[in-house]
Amino acid sequence: QVHLIESGGGLAQAGGSLRLSCEVSGDTFTNYAMGWFRQAPGKARELVAAISRGGLRTTYAEAEKDRFSLSMDSAENTMYLQMTDLKSEDTAIYYCAAVRVNVGRVVERSSEYEYWGQGTQVTVPS
Repeated sequence: QVHLIESGGGLAQAGGSLRLSCEVSGDTFTNYAMGWFRQAPGKARELVAAISRGGLRTTYAEAEKDRFSLSMDSAENTMYLQMTDLKSEDTAIYYCAAVRVNVGRVVERSSEYEYWGQGTQVTVPS
């Protein structure tokens, strides 16, 4: 059974930065495609960034591609989301997710993911 634990959320000022972590236990993340999603109050869950199994391909939501960066640390079995130039519209609960797929595939739809973390709150006051 795979478990995902997010951390690193909190309160940040507009223009500031945060780094979210997603620690994977129960298996190695190299067996999974992984992603970061977020859900703001009253809104649907949306993709922020995703990485293929094997880590060779990444994709970002258009509004985040120049501000957010996804990375992996195989030694720590942890995925990170570095967020810079934060805006009030980035306020949401951020979730990491994992799904076992073929090597090289990036998964963008939340409905395809098998495993989810509990989420971490990011708040950027306007």
